[in-house]
Amino acid sequence: MSNNTSSNRRTLLKLGAIASAGLAAPFVSRAQNKPIRIGMPTILSGRVAMLGQASSNAAILEVDRFNAAGGLNGRKIELVIRDSKGQPQEAARVARELVTSENCEILLDAEASSGAFAVHEVGRDLGVLVIHSVSETSSLSADPKVRSPLAFRCARQGIHDAIVGGAYAAQVAKAKNLKRWMTVSPDYAYGRDTTNEFIEYLKFFNPAIEVIGDVWPKLFQADYTESVTRLLQGKPQAVYSALWGGDLTSFIDQASIYGLFKDREFFAVNMADYAVLTAVKNVPDGLHSGNRYLKSFPNSSANTNWCNAYQARFKDLPLNWAWQNAAAVQFLTAAMKKANSADGKKMADALRGMTIDSPFGSNGKLTMRADDNTVVDYAVGWGALEPKEPFMAKPSPGNWKQIAELELQWKKRKSFA
Repeated sequence: MSNNTSSNRRTLLKLGAIASAGLAAPFVSRAQNKPIRIGMPTILSGRVAMLGQASSNAAILEVDRFNAAGGLNGRKIELVIRDSKGQPQEAARVARELVTSENCEILLDAEASSGAFAVHEVGRDLGVLVIHSVSETSSLSADPKVRSPLAFRCARQGIHDAIVGGAYAAQVAKAKNLKRWMTVSPDYAYGRDTTNEFIEYLKFFNPAIEVIGDVWPKLFQADYTESVTRLLQGKPQAVYSALWGGDLTSFIDQASIYGLFKDREFFAVNMADYAVLTAVKNVPDGLHSGNRYLKSFPNSSANTNWCNAYQARFKDLPLNWAWQNAAAVQFLTAAMKKANSADGKKMADALRGMTIDSPFGSNGKLTMRADDNTVVDYAVGWGALEPKEPFMAKPSPGNWKQIAELELQWKKRKSFA
């Protein structure tokens, strides 16, 4: 054996001894400390940029808390946020690139319903965990043909709001004898589905209701003159709307000029959100809304403290999209800890049926329902609005036992269950 060969053999033996003694740990450590990259497609430009801003703010707040507490065995979350510009095809492209080019292991889908279905299919195709944190279209999680084992929804759902809102509006209608109704809602999946569901339960709780017409303005429409004119011509006693964000603000300001709200009740599921309440020039009388996000509902110290922390960090009030994205990150981090892993399939198993403590729960807790991967037990209610804090002085909370019973009947009628 040559001297060189002997020397090489001794070197290899030494390296083997070092590795056996655990002195190769720095290499393992680098792998363990690799960040957990979460891709977040959302809307950060255009008329509803506030959706993406509120969503990303809340996600950042919760990610920073998780990282400050040590992350997952030292691994920190790295949030990668991208703008889809509110275009479904762009949402799909961005979501795909976040996984294939940016090495994101999880998708936090903060897209409106128009883009959420596109991101949903990207997640299915690539086999990555997706948690939808904005879309409220019921079929996204209710329809088994759409559902995916790696996709979850941490956002309120249209059918839930419809049941609670229908019960509340039917009670007001009986008290004020409001029989003639019209609707004005955005012309896309969320607007049509949510409106049809609301009317279904309005009539369920008050069969005397007659819907005499509906109006479907385009999403992000600028001028609502034609819509307002058609409503005035119909002469309804009450109007329901699923308009939201800047669209709802513009509609109310324009409709007020034409006197639409004079001697008429208006039920807007998306009105009780700070973005709308603080932007509308004058909140008319006779307005009713489902809660979106209010510091006072649920009326708990946990909710108040979370709102104060958000406001202190971002110098702005949180919106409905904020609580949903905060809750989504809370679920994701709880699943990581339970699974002791950032692997999507292991996290999905942990998420299914999980209950967490949360400021946004009706009783301080949220549950990711196992049979359809959707969040339940969140604070949901309706009430009459006032022009100043707390904006909804006497909210009427939804009954989750009733919601679950009627939702199951609805699913059976739709062949979803």
